[in-house]
Amino acid sequence: MTQTGPRPRPEVMKIAAYVAGESKVPGVNRIIKLSSNEGAFGPPPGAQAAYATAAAELHRYPDGGSVELRRAIGARFGLDAERIVCGTGSDELIGHLCHIYGGPGTDIIMSMHGFTMYQIAGTYAGSRVLKAPERNLTTDVDAILAAVTPATRLVFVANPNNPTGSLLPQAEMERLRRLLPPDVLLAIDAAYAEYVESPDYDAGAKLVDAGDNTVMLRTFSKVFGLGGLRVGWAYAPPGVVDALNRVRGVFNVNLAAQAAAVAALAEPGWVEKNRAHNTEWRAKLSAALEAAGIKAWPTEGNFILADFATAARAEAANAFLRNRGIIVRGMAAYDLAHCLRITVGTAEECGLVAETLAAFMAEQKLHA
Repeated sequence: MTQTGPRPRPEVMKIAAYVAGESKVPGVNRIIKLSSNEGAFGPPPGAQAAYATAAAELHRYPDGGSVELRRAIGARFGLDAERIVCGTGSDELIGHLCHIYGGPGTDIIMSMHGFTMYQIAGTYAGSRVLKAPERNLTTDVDAILAAVTPATRLVFVANPNNPTGSLLPQAEMERLRRLLPPDVLLAIDAAYAEYVESPDYDAGAKLVDAGDNTVMLRTFSKVFGLGGLRVGWAYAPPGVVDALNRVRGVFNVNLAAQAAAVAALAEPGWVEKNRAHNTEWRAKLSAALEAAGIKAWPTEGNFILADFATAARAEAANAFLRNRGIIVRGMAAYDLAHCLRITVGTAEECGLVAETLAAFMAEQKLHA
């Protein structure tokens, strides 16, 4: 049959649509959702109050420049507010960077198991997206450098990486920036920065300040518990800030989201409480998985990549969990079909996951 309607650009039809983490299982009433790396304790009380207060002003347009929010971010992290751009989640900013610096005839590089939105946004922009091989599920600087060509315009590195949880040492990040051509933009996605315990870790601000060709991406969707409001931000050189402000939506961060994000930043002890809990239960859950015979890859995020050795076993484990109302994330879309990604939830949720997977592995041994 001949197509007569409008035709999308060929690049669009190459994109496999992003599939978000599930939140429901048919026929199961009690759900434990550990599929999207959401904060274990929900949104901060102050953010909830600010959101409720904003309800009376919903007929007003938001501040198009997110001025108060940018000032609050700058004050919290010791950054120049004029070099911060806020977005509808960091996803929006990722997409803008790909369109600003990419396009037909250009290359964008990411790691083999990096966040899939880099591939989606880069392909949509018309770029060729190259995936550099990893070493032990960790970004390999030499592999990225080997993929660079005169067509390369942008390199994405998530640090810590989602979904593997691996962390690239600061010295390696600095080496990558030093050896990349100066006209290649390095985008450091530090969505999980607040959970990192490594003493030499820098989320990216140092490299941004050191030149004019690095940008740091951050989010309120993880430790600050505002995934439902979609608030992200970039810290970047003036030239990148100027370009982002030319193309972003004029009212891209809504009024209630701005108010809640400002309040979340001011919540006393919130980040420290979440980090301490995550560090404790990330280790406990990893140890429980290992004890059950499941490899738990080292991680610096608020999630664990559980390795079941085969895709069939991972699929069976996923079904076993779902039947008991526990939703985790299958990793086939990341070429890791033998793995499941499990968010570090509350103490009770982590305990249930450990108990359930121990039962699954015991059942597997009985049928071996």
